[in-house]
Amino acid sequence: MRPVVFAIISVVMITVGGVASAQPWKSVEPSSVGWSAGELKAALDYAASLKPTAVMVAQNGKLIASWGEVTRKVNVASVRKSLLSGLYGIAISEGRIDLGSTLADLGIDDKTPTLTGSEKQATVRDLLMARSGIYHTAAYETADIRQKRPERGSHAPGTFWFYNNWDFNALGTIYRQRTGEDIFRNFVERIAEPIGMQDFEARDGRYVTERQLEHSAYPFRLSARDAARFGQLYLDGGRWSGRQVIPAAWVRASTTAYSVTDRGSMGYGYLWWTLNPASFGAGAALASGYGGQAIAIVPSKHLVVVQTVDPAQNAKGVRTSHFIKLLQRFVAAAP
Repeated sequence: MRPVVFAIISVVMITVGGVASAQPWKSVEPSSVGWSAGELKAALDYAASLKPTAVMVAQNGKLIASWGEVTRKVNVASVRKSLLSGLYGIAISEGRIDLGSTLADLGIDDKTPTLTGSEKQATVRDLLMARSGIYHTAAYETADIRQKRPERGSHAPGTFWFYNNWDFNALGTIYRQRTGEDIFRNFVERIAEPIGMQDFEARDGRYVTERQLEHSAYPFRLSARDAARFGQLYLDGGRWSGRQVIPAAWVRASTTAYSVTDRGSMGYGYLWWTLNPASFGAGAALASGYGGQAIAIVPSKHLVVVQTVDPAQNAKGVRTSHFIKLLQRFVAAAP
């Protein structure tokens, strides 16, 4: 299949019963808004060579290009963490979760081997930054994480960054306990419906548990066009169609780098990766999932780029480094 460039469409919203209802992404001719036709075609050709399920590019809330099956829902893997970060921003602003609460305060533990007193001093903020210092086994983690996991007790809470599914899964437990709400139903009500997602339903999320562990993972299935709306929400500071869906201060905080990571120039915020400002400008961030799932925001270019990869179509997936190269090509083509 060859890449297809659509005329762009500005997102238009109507309100029905107080909930924003989506109109399709509106398209414009990229060259008419200053894009380099040659560089855009080269970027889309490169995208096609990676064999993703779908790619979408939007600028200023308007669709610049689209390739593949943008309505096909796929498991977006660790993008789930950035989706949960949005819900955390809302809950914290409402006073239902406190960043400074420790696991001891919240009564959070795990099955044998249980957490030590020192580990229970980790705060919600430590977990959001992947700096808990808790290296217990965790559900839904990759072989790479298992292999690289530090020894228990090797780092005090807050002192060391490690991309740690224990932190991310425990955050799901804390969210459900402190709000009394289901993650997926609440995502529909607090984010998906207000921004007019067209495909996501609560049944597109599920909890993954392991018998010997306390905390469940919470994978989401998203279409590329819904993922692009979430990216647009963050690009616009949490605001959609005149409504502040996620607090602007939280969007800034969660896409600020607090840690140097093992991924070269990428940093880590609150469940978001941050991108090298020398290449992408200030505030650029990435929600990234295993196999090539990606939602990137580049404020310096008012740009959102989404990629989804269904393993049923591409079992090898797409490496993050290749998506970063693709993103660089789109940035170069953009006015």
